[in-house]
Amino acid sequence: MPRFLHYSDVENLYDDPDRAGRFAGLVSSLDGDDALVVGTGDNTSPGVLALVARGRQAIDLFDAVGADLETFGNHDFDYGPDATREIVDESPQTWVSANVRDERGGRFGAAEGVVPWTVREVDGATVGVFGLTDPATDSLNPYAADLTFTDPHAAAEEAVGALRERGVDYVVALSHLGAGDDELAERVDVDAVLGGHVHTERIERVNGTLLTRPGVNGETVIEVALDGDGARAVRRDLDGAPTDEGLAAALRSRMAAAGLDEPVATVETPIERTEATVHGGESRIGNFVADAYRWAAEADVGLQNSGGIRIGPPLSGTVTLADLISVAPFEEQVVVAEVTGAELLDAFRQASAAVVGFGEPHWWHGHVSGARIVWNDERAELIEATVGGDSVDPDRIYTVATPEYLLHSDHEFPVVEERHRAGECGIQHDVLAAYAREFGIDPAIEGRIRRVSN
Repeated sequence: MPRFLHYSDVENLYDDPDRAGRFAGLVSSLDGDDALVVGTGDNTSPGVLALVARGRQAIDLFDAVGADLETFGNHDFDYGPDATREIVDESPQTWVSANVRDERGGRFGAAEGVVPWTVREVDGATVGVFGLTDPATDSLNPYAADLTFTDPHAAAEEAVGALRERGVDYVVALSHLGAGDDELAERVDVDAVLGGHVHTERIERVNGTLLTRPGVNGETVIEVALDGDGARAVRRDLDGAPTDEGLAAALRSRMAAAGLDEPVATVETPIERTEATVHGGESRIGNFVADAYRWAAEADVGLQNSGGIRIGPPLSGTVTLADLISVAPFEEQVVVAEVTGAELLDAFRQASAAVVGFGEPHWWHGHVSGARIVWNDERAELIEATVGGDSVDPDRIYTVATPEYLLHSDHEFPVVEERHRAGECGIQHDVLAAYAREFGIDPAIEGRIRRVSN
């Protein structure tokens, strides 16, 4: 009975070496000759240590867990295609990717051993495995703009056809499509879709196919078993897991060499960074980030996309530079965008998942500074919007301080585009650190975003 040990989106796991050691210990304790250790993307970045090591810290983890197979997530290109190729070349697992093309249109990473699909003999059965990446990755990640991400369903149909012709016993997709996993299960004949990209955990069936997601930051591993009765999955967490001391020591060494332990400010009341907090509406962490951006740019409005604030442990006590990098671990500028009031109102509307269908349907996608918003969830309607205490004038030009990412992406706040760029004011985490040194870190909930339902 073949088993898969499935992890995905471990992201800032590396910033906590002890927990990373327990994660590796858990995987190793579950591993065996009847198992494949597989990842489904965003396992090299983002995070503090990832930013410093350019994703290479992931090789420490891959070696520790004896990784067998992996596919690409959008963040696996955070340092450019060449850096990704280097990681592929040095990591122990086989990378499977059926829909990523390189700068010349060839299969990405072919010279480094990337294959569209592969067949493995596991516990007396033949298992075919292929990999897929979100076709919007070149929009989600500007460092992947020179690559091409083809139709994943056409790529999946080709892969499944080839594997079925080989007479394999099972076919499994390693997917970084997020919400696209459901359509994949509807359109192709696979035994399981092991997914990632969306950070909520999942063990469900669609069209009789098992779909799994382990969540984010290495909190869980999902154990999937295949037999004649189909696929089934069990969630495994880190409680009581043994620690891989070698991995923990390697990551501690990398952290020490990075020199990011400079104290920046002190937080008296912990500032949460959970999914519910970041994606639920106004939050203290969102207000802090948006305030810092607006201050640095001397802008009318600060606007931070919720997905750009990384989920992690609360900011509490002595806050270091590393802690602030962990909030926004991207080497991207805070930019000034000049938009009309009408466009700004559209941006406020696009903070609702009812308007922009990105991530989970209940998510709220934005945090603001200098503005107040009243939104009706039931009617999916912007009830009120003010900037500086005045109603937004559709014909006025407003300055908005926001992550550079939003100028490139069509998936969050698509109304904000490259043509709106009017300036830059520093790398995101540097702006947060400068603001914290100047004003401390003591954000409050002020009624900037009110979500009503009547």
